[in-house]
Amino acid sequence: MPESRAVVPTPHASRYLQQLCKHWSHRFEIESSATLARIALPLGETRLSADAEALTIDLSADDAARLPGLRDVVVRHVERFAFRETLSFQWS
Repeated sequence: MPESRAVVPTPHASRYLQQLCKHWSHRFEIESSATLARIALPLGETRLSADAEALTIDLSADDAARLPGLRDVVVRHVERFAFRETLSFQWS
């Protein structure tokens, strides 16, 4: 199963995690707390972890061809909530 990870430095990680979960809760299966989340998207699974310094995003997809699209969707949504700061997503 293809996977990708980004550690995004931000002091607002928990806020973004919670906003993303709330935003998608009406459309997708979500398990979440203030610091951990799992979101089942059609493109693949998104797992989030928040601490005082960063938001860690772990993505997995059944097909490697879906991974770039999943990255794009997650980045666009997180950036929408982080409009007051510029975030850096370095995927590995």
